[in-house]
Amino acid sequence: MNKSNINVGVLALQGAFREHINSIKMCGAKAIEIRFPDQLEEVDGLIIPGGESTTIGKLINKYNFKPYLDEFYSSGKAIYGTCAGLILVAKKVLNEDIGLGYIDIEAQRNSYGRQIDSFEEYVTLGFDGKEKFKAIFIRAPRILKIGPTVDILSKINDNIILARQNNVLVSTFHPELQEDTRIHEYFLKMIGKSIKREN
Repeated sequence: MNKSNINVGVLALQGAFREHINSIKMCGAKAIEIRFPDQLEEVDGLIIPGGESTTIGKLINKYNFKPYLDEFYSSGKAIYGTCAGLILVAKKVLNEDIGLGYIDIEAQRNSYGRQIDSFEEYVTLGFDGKEKFKAIFIRAPRILKIGPTVDILSKINDNIILARQNNVLVSTFHPELQEDTRIHEYFLKMIGKSIKREN
């Protein structure tokens, strides 16, 4: 896989999209700010970043992103949702009607508390046998339930913090806020496999 040939879109409506762009560039791939729906045709994978899930959801509706996102997901292209992005791609969100339904999880917003309750934890990654990964949690959501075909890639105690189902990856934390790019590298491998299937 030649990473320099991969175009990764980062939804740039609100939130921590610049940090994800930096992480993708550090991995050697191209990153594109996605501000309009038709730009999705230009990219091989998509990151939906952390931020305010309600605000991002309203902007998705305002700019008519949903049919384009649905087509992107249905085509098998890889999608990665972090924090608020996880909320947006979830099948169900506790007490809210917001999820796009791309991954079979039930999630809860701001489950760990407010900004002041943010924390860091060193965690083991299920796809990587190397040293532990520093996971940064900021007003993090919680995954309450998963469907039978969702793979758990990392946990803290009994809390699932990184999971995947087919072409959709989600994390409750922010891997883009530090220089360890292993999760972004894993996402690029997902994109590479989806490109091979298309060809």
